[in-house]
Amino acid sequence: MKPGTLLTVASLLSLLLMIVHLTGDVLLQPEGHVKYPIPVVVFLVWLYGTLMLSDRVAGYIIMLLAGLIGAGMIVIHSRDFVVHQSGGFYFVFTMFALSTTGWFTAILAARGLWLKARARRAR
Repeated sequence: MKPGTLLTVASLLSLLLMIVHLTGDVLLQPEGHVKYPIPVVVFLVWLYGTLMLSDRVAGYIIMLLAGLIGAGMIVIHSRDFVVHQSGGFYFVFTMFALSTTGWFTAILAARGLWLKARARRAR
């Protein structure tokens, strides 16, 4: 499979897992404490960067930042690098899956940026 296709699939999977994760977070929050438009705008930019800007520098940057955010969710939700089972099976599963796909997305996006920069310098 081509690296560009892998990056698109990994980014979309990370986006899906992030939406599932945030849905769980929203359900655990007291009513009225969640600002809904903010995540929707972030998810929209992530989706647009993945699908419409996938071969451009801006798309790589969006996917790199989104991948790092996804990878960092497990750190944000753990104490002393230990994920607790308080959220249940789906919470822990989502944390591991999101972190894995987030790192994979970030690595592939960084690789894409590196190759773009190298190609520019060669010209």
